[in-house]
Amino acid sequence: MANYLIITDVVPHHADWNVLYTAYAEYYKVEQNQEMRDRTWGWIMEGRIICLMALNEEGRPVGFAHIREFLRPLSATVAGYLDDLFVDPSQRGGGTVDQLFSAATALGRDRNWSVIRWITRDDNYRARSVYDRIATRTNWITYDLAP
Repeated sequence: MANYLIITDVVPHHADWNVLYTAYAEYYKVEQNQEMRDRTWGWIMEGRIICLMALNEEGRPVGFAHIREFLRPLSATVAGYLDDLFVDPSQRGGGTVDQLFSAATALGRDRNWSVIRWITRDDNYRARSVYDRIATRTNWITYDLAP
């Protein structure tokens, strides 16, 4: 397994993040344009989204995780929500995702989050095999209501 450096100071890697985020949107077949990516990058720069980025041995970004805090009123706790997770397809299977999750877990401990939660597509079998290994699958069903 390769050793990846996980960073949160992603400013110097904007162009590489843009390429990875474009590939992420394409994977999920989400129509996206540069204005949308610029808005998301702005949220990262504002601190509204935490971007964990995995760098390979050459210092090139090969994966990222976007996480934000959310409130859990019923348990009166704060938690982390993993919105996006992506690893360059050529780098998959080398441990990048495990190291991103390790960094996310450390972040959650540092911030005293009660849980880190995320969703994935039902047919995302490769990712789900990792998620089933590191986390507990819940029995909650997700709904979207368009305002």
